[in-house]
Amino acid sequence: MDETTDRLAAELITQAQRAGATAAQVQIETHTAQPVNFEANRLKAIERTQAATLALWVWRDGRPGVAVAAGAVDPAALVAKALAASALNSPEPPAFASGGTQRFAEVFPPLTPADLIPWGQALIELVRQEFPDVLCQGGLSWEESLTRLVNSQGLDYSYRTTALEVGLACEWVRGDDFLAVAEQQRTDHRFQPEPLGQRLCQALAWAKQNVPIPAGHWPVLLTRKAADLLWEPVQAALNGRQVLDGASPWGNRRGERVAHPHLTCRQQPQVPLHGCPFDDEGVLTQPLTLIEQGILTRFYTDQYTARQWGEPSTGNGFRPGLTRAPFPSLVNWWVEPGALSDAALLRQLDTGLVVDQVLGGGADISGDFAVNVDLGYWVQGGHIQGRVKDTMIAGNVYEILQADLVLGAEADWQDGSFTPAVIVDKITITSKD
Repeated sequence: MDETTDRLAAELITQAQRAGATAAQVQIETHTAQPVNFEANRLKAIERTQAATLALWVWRDGRPGVAVAAGAVDPAALVAKALAASALNSPEPPAFASGGTQRFAEVFPPLTPADLIPWGQALIELVRQEFPDVLCQGGLSWEESLTRLVNSQGLDYSYRTTALEVGLACEWVRGDDFLAVAEQQRTDHRFQPEPLGQRLCQALAWAKQNVPIPAGHWPVLLTRKAADLLWEPVQAALNGRQVLDGASPWGNRRGERVAHPHLTCRQQPQVPLHGCPFDDEGVLTQPLTLIEQGILTRFYTDQYTARQWGEPSTGNGFRPGLTRAPFPSLVNWWVEPGALSDAALLRQLDTGLVVDQVLGGGADISGDFAVNVDLGYWVQGGHIQGRVKDTMIAGNVYEILQADLVLGAEADWQDGSFTPAVIVDKITITSKD
């Protein structure tokens, strides 16, 4: 951070205290992006975006108030707004920790459009060499972010990151048959287009032919892209606030078996390119084992939830927005991989459905879901036969996790989850065919 920002953070806290605040916190978020975008197989735009936002939280008479600014900041005006807002709220303890100064950084050599454009062109060319009728759109963006927390308890934490975000969608129109396949990746300056391009080509090759689903009950293989259908409600069930509110179906099951013994789930916040060293309350994040061999071992918490239980926060207090109070949120959901390669998983499935992309909202904390299969393949004898259409899957996540699970050995990142593919039972498949 530069000297101007240092002075601004200190001045805001000083002025808030002089105006009667008993506690104050400044949270600064900056983000710079350098994207290059492609549309219909051609370079469409080169952009550069910058954003900086500052939030001041104050407590006066035990009541919290917040004011947010973007761009130039008038310290006196911001303090006045935050204090005025505090008068409208109910009393609650300050949501931040004490501490010293710590600087965290994960910075890679910067990339420019001169680097990104050839990679995007090479990626599109890899796909169109095999599928010349496909239209590709997406792009690459070199991004830099910085988060800084300063509070009246002496804490001053900052975290700076840089990364390359890559995403490409391929659209293939054949008469009235429309197919869309997408892949994304977060990486550093050593990006290689070939692996991502090969995954897209493999999906397109498997989808060349449409095939029906035979009547009957079949096992389902959820690929790494589709596995979050299972993990999202599980993460909600492990959320300490949901337990506190009585919404979690696992609220009274700590120490009990809630899933198949093959399932172990952790939080791994220190993984490069995906990590976060501290939460929005200034508590350091930490590795957590949440489910071990099917046994629920613990929940994750923010400071409010942890205080109700008389235990320390796990460092998972994040604000859904700068003006919102902290709420428990995971950092890097990590599902322990199994032993079977992707090819071995298909052989294990033998005959059944592979689901790669779904349409719909997925399951809520109840675990119930009914979603359309956006991209799926029929497997027979361990080999992909073709793409399925007009197909829906439905079930309950908690029942599925109690049944047989087979986890793949090859895992990768899908947004904030590191997950392998998984073969599950107890899913209902319906199809017009």
